[in-house]
Amino acid sequence: MTMTARRFVGGTALAVAAMVALRLVAAAVTPLTFDEAYYWTWSKHLAASYFDHPPMVALVIRLGTLIAGDTEFGVRLISVLLALPMSWATWRSAELLFGGGRLASHATLLLNATMMVSIGTVIVTPDAPLLAASAFVLYALAQVLSSGKGAWWLAVGVAVGAGLLSKYTALFFGPAILIWLLWVPEQRRWLLSPWPYLGGLIAFAMFSPVVLWNADHQWISFVKQFGRAKVEGFNPGYLLELVPTQFVLATPLVYILGLMGLYALARGAGAAGARVLISAIVWTIALYFAWQATHDRVEGNWLSALYPAFAVAGAVAATFAPWGKRARRVVDVCIRWAAPVGVVMFVLVVVQANTGVLTGHRRDASVRAVGVGFPQIAAEIAAVRERTGATCVLANDYGNTAWLAFYLPKGTCVAQRNERYRWLAVPPPTPEQLAGKLLLVGETNAAAHPALRATFSRIEKVGAVERRRGPLLVDTLELDILEGAKRDVLDNSPPVY
Repeated sequence: MTMTARRFVGGTALAVAAMVALRLVAAAVTPLTFDEAYYWTWSKHLAASYFDHPPMVALVIRLGTLIAGDTEFGVRLISVLLALPMSWATWRSAELLFGGGRLASHATLLLNATMMVSIGTVIVTPDAPLLAASAFVLYALAQVLSSGKGAWWLAVGVAVGAGLLSKYTALFFGPAILIWLLWVPEQRRWLLSPWPYLGGLIAFAMFSPVVLWNADHQWISFVKQFGRAKVEGFNPGYLLELVPTQFVLATPLVYILGLMGLYALARGAGAAGARVLISAIVWTIALYFAWQATHDRVEGNWLSALYPAFAVAGAVAATFAPWGKRARRVVDVCIRWAAPVGVVMFVLVVVQANTGVLTGHRRDASVRAVGVGFPQIAAEIAAVRERTGATCVLANDYGNTAWLAFYLPKGTCVAQRNERYRWLAVPPPTPEQLAGKLLLVGETNAAAHPALRATFSRIEKVGAVERRRGPLLVDTLELDILEGAKRDVLDNSPPVY
């Protein structure tokens, strides 16, 4: 390795390590979001799949808590550390596809500069393992292209299988790979080879426990997630939401570089196999969700699988593509400041989520999702439960249920009264736990709630707790004692899609 190559490797590794260390600090000081607490409950009851997603996020959390305990840091530890293998795979992908340590360094740093990676690994969701799997799908395909060895298709299958165990959007790799093989004449020979099909069998074998679980549960997860593809009406307003969301999640400078890179690839930058591979992955996913956004809301993180390829496209713009003077100045500014801007944006998001100080303690998108103030009110709720003698704590939404399960003292009986299909892997409370007084948390004016009145002969408000972020009142949770059940306490009705 030349001195220049060592400098690129060392500098990039140091920068990635620093960003990961910063994320670990943020992971330790930021209370869990309700989704993270929900996934944490999955990790305590591992299953082949769950109502919302396949099982990989539960496995990631389980491993982290085995190392660092049932803390915010433990829940997020492995998710944050996934950035390390993800970065290596992105580096090697860029190096194999386009050559040069400089381009590989840019691709790795651009990926880590995005909010999709920085926030998306600190806030542990299925997107964190999907991002890592996506980087390895790209790496394995780059090896297929550069080496010409069919055995690398087996690695493609393993990577796609890991992606499918993370999130169903990994299915988009199938059509993206097919487009690549059909578009590039030199790659069409693989269609007559057994290797890609063996890779596909490996991916399906890894995914098959999820299929079998769904078959045993009325296809509940497939119906929920694939039902989003249903077209009902036309509303381009959702598309207008999606574009600025990606602008923020990619960070503005990485977004500009990525688009310029895709343009350069379309104009012929790089060998056909490399440029079509990157373009096929990015555009297959992006165009599908752009189409979906014409009739339904698309959450920004749903496009996470394209981000490693998008980062490589950005590096192509910065390093490989020829530009005129004006475009070159734009590229130079973007590549110089992309990582610093990404770090500053990440720090500001963490500070805002924890304190609210940047908006003068007014409401923002994070205020209800992040559990700031919940550890404090959990102590108050535990005291009320102790005082009233309630044998179990109930809630009517999965977010508060999950937060209560995480932040109440270990061993406290906690259950969601409705939407029981969310908790198929979790043993329900025992009849004895449901026979006495029950403490309901969160329902406003519970005594007037028709379902509660039909179920319990006594509903008595015993207090309320206020969740705050500094001076901002985030939420007021009513506390009610439920007693004298006249029918089943838990509502086991199937989901309504």
